[in-house]
Amino acid sequence: MRAVLLTGHGGPERLEHRDDVATPEPGPGQLFVRVGAGALNNTDIWTREGAYGLPGDPEALAGWRGPISFPRIQGGDVAGVVESVGDGVPGDRIGRRVLVDPAEYRDEGPHAPPVGLLGSEYDGGFAEYVLVADRQAHDVTDSPLSDEELAALPIAYGTAMGMLERAGVTGGEKILVTGASGGVGLAVVQLAAARGAEVLAITSGGKEEEVRAAGARRVALRGSADLTERIGDFAPEGLDAVADVVGGPQLGRLLPLLRDDGRCVVAGAIARAVIEFDLRRLYLHNLSLIGSSMHTRAHFAELVAAARSGRPRPRVAESYSLDEIHRARRRFREGDYVGKIVVVP
Repeated sequence: MRAVLLTGHGGPERLEHRDDVATPEPGPGQLFVRVGAGALNNTDIWTREGAYGLPGDPEALAGWRGPISFPRIQGGDVAGVVESVGDGVPGDRIGRRVLVDPAEYRDEGPHAPPVGLLGSEYDGGFAEYVLVADRQAHDVTDSPLSDEELAALPIAYGTAMGMLERAGVTGGEKILVTGASGGVGLAVVQLAAARGAEVLAITSGGKEEEVRAAGARRVALRGSADLTERIGDFAPEGLDAVADVVGGPQLGRLLPLLRDDGRCVVAGAIARAVIEFDLRRLYLHNLSLIGSSMHTRAHFAELVAAARSGRPRPRVAESYSLDEIHRARRRFREGDYVGKIVVVP
């Protein structure tokens, strides 16, 4: 089959499009899925670069949860159709359209944390076919969303759902979203607005209208000198929550803008991973600083329900074929678009 192989940690040259990769066969409890579409995420780049580090050794080359083996097929976002099944899987799964939960969990509980990821610890969807566990593939046959739109959901919208659930964001609350034009940021805007929250979104110039269309009540430009003043106008009593997917020194400046008992949930560090902030702002005002790594089974079940209803509808920025993986990767890094970059085998 055709697939994109990651041959080791390093630069883009470590990604190879091949047409002679062995086609896998489903084992017990597995589905053999023909990939309809996949999507790019920061996890693909960080895994390729080995940028996640290890506990006690942040400079170590590692995948999402630790050392990984090569070659590895990347791609954590998968939507497709079941072609065949392994032992123990009902035959009526064949022909069904599925959305794949990319996470492997610590245990069977609904809120168990993820401990592995499709495309990092396991072969993923940048291929014509992929093997997935039956329990991880959710039937979305009747969804009005296209394969490309479905593929935009798992990691970006799953991460966004996890952020909102862990921070307990509810209708009527005022939330600030950083990086609002990217995959996760735009998903947070859409999902927060859908549950009735008022959203102030931070984005770069030229993307304001798309972010407003996603549900933001107000939009502020990244790095604007009057950002604090605009937040004060939006939330005179202080923000109820901040959803940060950027990290960097900006986070330390946002914490004091939360009201007493406010929450800040963090799911990214692309601006900078190591920062300084004033701990007094945290404990004197009973703030909650929450780390959120992807989603749980319960969060993903909510996302599947949204996918079946077709609301919200993910924004697909651009689509590429599998052999255009390097073009897709470059566009992803350029960032001058709104929504998701998808790959269609």
